[in-house]
Amino acid sequence: MDFKHYSVLLEETIDNLDIKKNGIYVDGTLGGAGHAFHVCSQLGEDGRFIGIDQDEDAIRASSKRLEQFGDIVTIVRSNYCNMKQVVNDLGIDKVDGIVLDLGVSSYQLDTAERGFTYREDAPLDMRMDNRNDMTARDIVNDYSEYDLYRIIRDYGEDKFAKNIAKHIVRMREEKPIETTFELIEAIKAAIPMKVRMNTGHPAKKTFQAIRIELNKELDVLKNTLRDMVELLNPGGRICIITFHSLEDRIVKTIFRECENPCTCPPQFPVCVCGKKSLGKVITRKPILPSEEELEVNSRSKSAKLRVFKRV
Repeated sequence: MDFKHYSVLLEETIDNLDIKKNGIYVDGTLGGAGHAFHVCSQLGEDGRFIGIDQDEDAIRASSKRLEQFGDIVTIVRSNYCNMKQVVNDLGIDKVDGIVLDLGVSSYQLDTAERGFTYREDAPLDMRMDNRNDMTARDIVNDYSEYDLYRIIRDYGEDKFAKNIAKHIVRMREEKPIETTFELIEAIKAAIPMKVRMNTGHPAKKTFQAIRIELNKELDVLKNTLRDMVELLNPGGRICIITFHSLEDRIVKTIFRECENPCTCPPQFPVCVCGKKSLGKVITRKPILPSEEELEVNSRSKSAKLRVFKRV
């Protein structure tokens, strides 16, 4: 199967990166190289592009797609939380732009055996990096009822979280839950029929919650976003595309703290904490997909782009 991925907010991201011909750019979620291809197309022979992804299939697909750009491209299999280390290992100190397109790629969703989709029956996997031992099956069968409730409530923002956790535990007591459809059965049993009739797929929020927990998506973002901002040269930009409110909130908060890190009480006449601004938020409100994009790619519906510029 081809690694298909529609690059969400493509033009908006490329425009906001403000690409310099001889600059150094990093894509921390390389995927099928959609954004990357357009970045590389604008680089001269002294430019440099570093692509990072933890997914083996993504590495294979993007290497092929970017091979025409030759030596200016370096692709590394890693998690973007190691970005600083990755660029330092390449002898690079600072970069001119960073892109993160968070969430799951179309390819991961469409490859049923990866276990990300609730539309086909497959083993419960959901690993973005198949070198990890733990899978979604382990979370579903081994987490306590309280921990299941907590992640479905916090990461899935599902108001039936308590009931879903209870039904999962009840079902797994009879036999382990092995597949996506078995998990969906437990979720459906926990949500009233009339609610299921009027909302999207009943499993969507729970699947999201388990995926985020398994791949530590929010922790990685929270713990490394500031480091990435610090990795930028003056004038450099970081563009981040999020797909749900939890990610978006983290990006918005950390960008705001980078712009105004002062922790002095508001009544102080002057700043004494000595924390200096790292730059400014370019997007006061997030950039959303256009009507045309929504027509072509329904998965872009929840996408939001936020941009920060280093000073």
